[in-house]
Amino acid sequence: MTVLVVGGGGREHALVWALSRDRSVSRIICAPGNAGIADLAACMAVDVADPQAVLSLAAAVEADLTIVGPELPLTRGVVNAFAAAGRAIVGPTREAAALESSKAFAKAFMSRHSVPTARYRVCDDPDAALGVIASGEFSYPVVLKADGLAAGKGVVVAPDRAAAEAAVREAMVARRFGDAGDRLVIEEFLEGREASFFVVTDGRAAVTLPSAEDHKRAFDRDQGPNTGGMGAFAPSPLIDAAASRRVLDEIVYPVIEGMRAEGREFRGFLYVGLMMTRDGPKVVEFNVRLGDPETQVVLPLVSDGFVPILSQAAAGRLEETACPASDRAAVGVVLASAGYPEKYETGKRITGLERASSMGDVIVFHAGTAARGGDIVTAGGRVLTVVGLGTDYREAIRRAYEAAGLVSFEGRHYRRDIGARAVMS
Repeated sequence: MTVLVVGGGGREHALVWALSRDRSVSRIICAPGNAGIADLAACMAVDVADPQAVLSLAAAVEADLTIVGPELPLTRGVVNAFAAAGRAIVGPTREAAALESSKAFAKAFMSRHSVPTARYRVCDDPDAALGVIASGEFSYPVVLKADGLAAGKGVVVAPDRAAAEAAVREAMVARRFGDAGDRLVIEEFLEGREASFFVVTDGRAAVTLPSAEDHKRAFDRDQGPNTGGMGAFAPSPLIDAAASRRVLDEIVYPVIEGMRAEGREFRGFLYVGLMMTRDGPKVVEFNVRLGDPETQVVLPLVSDGFVPILSQAAAGRLEETACPASDRAAVGVVLASAGYPEKYETGKRITGLERASSMGDVIVFHAGTAARGGDIVTAGGRVLTVVGLGTDYREAIRRAYEAAGLVSFEGRHYRRDIGARAVMS
């Protein structure tokens, strides 16, 4: 079969890598792809924000299945366009993608369907938000979230009133997140540890993928600003069989059934960002696609059956099960450009890729890279995810960092504590 993957980051490289290992897949196209993906797939230019352009490409390459990586095409209605044309695609419609594209919608939806989450208020202007903060309704720390898509950077955990008021002004007055900050969700801070829970669904049944834990902050010991993710490990030691069943029963199926009842049937990947509290799992956020960099550590643990599951989800023929997975551990370390997640330079030559990739039980996934004159150069904030595999977390951590140390480019920086909390669990 021919498969089209939409996107060009580390998540898409991991998807292409997984597809390349399946004998039923004879041809892979990735649009637009990156320098690493080009070794496994034909990379083609496309405007991922234009549903008709993506549909035309799928028709031109005669794709039997299309997999959407990033959220933007989904929120623009690419699945709606494919459905109208009768082409198979993995992902939710524009209407169902509101679970990610609007924090306010997601919170109200959870309230309607009794899905456990933090107490919250939605504010449509800065005066209203500042009024909620001044009222003392929420204790500190307090969480402020831009309502719309902000590339994983629209969340502030404010330790006090001054920081909360500054976050309101930055989002709603200075418009740091553009239109995404026109509406603000203010919610209580949940105590606990976060985990990422993934399923593939056809709108009725769900197949569980390995869990993971992300590292959002830019620097060691969870210091610095939020990023799109500086590393991850899988599986999460917090998600055992009992916890997985509870998440399915209390969160995943109420969401699937609630979306269908509201005329927004959800198909594709559902990513539940969880806080494992003393009172049980609660939803921090939903994503309507696989996470990045979690995908880079989740898919290497999937032993087989991934492509059939995706095809069945697109066709509406899933049965509840857990995706076959190995009992190994995976740790991924993101190598980022200097300045990320703020302003950064690109075009820096990358060395050491072949040495790192040739190590046993190591996979180097490209994110922000490009080919230039025979060299591979940086082309984004998050440049690479170096993944180590092992029989346990310690072995996976050792391999990931040994390989990461072999790769170099000007300004490279990365966290040195990815996976440490897995060892301490």
